[in-house]
This record gives sequence, C-alpha cells and structure tokens, in this order.
Amino acid sequence: MDILEVIKERRSVRSFNGELLTPEMESSLNAAIANTYNPFGGKVTIRLKAFDKKAGYKPSTYGMIKGATNFFMLGIGADEASALSAGFCFEQVVLKAQEMGLGTCWIAATFKGSDFDRGEVWPSGEELKIICPVGVPEKPRILEKIGRMAMGSNKRKPFGEVFFTDNFKNPLAPDSHFGESLEMMRLAPSSTNSQPWRVLVDGRTVHFYYKPKSSVSVLDCGIGMCHFYLTEKFLGRKGSFFKAESAPTPPEDWKYLYSFSEE
Repeated sequence: MDILEVIKERRSVRSFNGELLTPEMESSLNAAIANTYNPFGGKVTIRLKAFDKKAGYKPSTYGMIKGATNFFMLGIGADEASALSAGFCFEQVVLKAQEMGLGTCWIAATFKGSDFDRGEVWPSGEELKIICPVGVPEKPRILEKIGRMAMGSNKRKPFGEVFFTDNFKNPLAPDSHFGESLEMMRLAPSSTNSQPWRVLVDGRTVHFYYKPKSSVSVLDCGIGMCHFYLTEKFLGRKGSFFKAESAPTPPEDWKYLYSFSEE
C-alpha cells in the first residue's frame, strides 16, 4: 500500500486477539521508531513493551481496550514543541503498524504510578502521557461500535471549514495545489474527534494554526501535520517547516503553530 491508502484505511482499534507480536513485528516497529523524522525539535521518547500478565502486570486502559499485550509508551516534554513532535513522530510509527496489518489506538491520560510506568525511567523533563496498544485486530465489540457512532469518529469537518486561502474567510478548494495533502490531514485522528487544526494557504506556503479544544490539541495537530508532510513527500515535493516571523494574524480563538514552504 502507498501512504495515501494507509492513511485512508487507518482506524482506531480497541479489540485485539491477545497474541504477542512476533520478533519480526517488534523489529520492524522498533526500526520505525528509530527512523522517525522530527522537524520541531521537541522532546519525545517512544518505547514498545510487552506486558506479561503472568508476571503480575495488569495495565489499566480504563476499560477501553480488550486483548492487547503489546503497547507503545510515549514520554513527552512539557512544552509545545514536544507535544507537536510527539504527534508528528508517533503517527509515523502508527502508520507503519497499519501498513503491517496491525491495529493501534492513541490513549492520552495520566499514567504515573500505573503498570505502564512501573520500572520506567524517562529522560529529564519527560513524562509518560500517551500509551497505545498494538496488535492483530479482532472483530470490534458492539459497545465499541456504539462508542464510535456516539463520538462521530468517522465524521470529519468539511474541507472548506478548516482550510483557507488568501484570508481566513475564503475556503480553499479541495482540488488546489495542496488539496490532496490537506485532505490527508483532514482524515487524521484527534482526541474526541475534535479536529483542532486550521490552515491558511498563501501561494506555496502553508500556515498551520489550531483552535484549542483540549490539553492535547497541539499533539493532535502534530498527527495531522504528519499526514500532510508524508503526502507531500509521496507526491515528490520538497519543502520544510519553519516558524514564520510574521505569520498572518488569525481569528481571536486560533493560535499559530508553524509554517511549511515548498522549495
């Protein structure tokens, strides 16, 4: 599958078959972790760990997850750059897992003192803030399907409601130059499907903003920006992220994050 197919097929998975990952799967996922690209310079550590219930591990996932034995764990710094980096870097690993036929599900919560954090030492300034089960998917439970429907997990805001051009009142056309890459961003997962990202396209420059929805809105934007970047790369375009000295002033309830310029 190419990256566009992987992005389109990715779904949050909460039910697994209970089997441990094979050594080959672990090796591929750890290679993906080692090779992540981080353009924002934030502090993030990604670890893959198997939890042996026979050894007394009972990792709590708040009743959300069934049958998972392998989990990713993310230690993240407390600043904005780290949150953005966490979303951007780890989504690269999530998409690799999807390509391998494995299921995943981002979970943000407080894990200090939990079995996930037991025996783990994180780099200075980092704290365990995200865990994510990974494994072979099982048929979704009825309650899981109901939960997805209640949250509107499959629904996304219209393209022209979040992406703009020239000014913040002019919707961007889906068939515009960056349209395909932004459509992949639109499909990105976010906490409670909040979709906090907003974009202004100015020629060959893309300015990224967000409308705060929760404590993980910046991380959510990192996930979406990962989709954008990987699609640009897939399309054979070269560009880079940067902090604009004078980015266009957004509406009051939006905050500027980064810009991307095509070479």
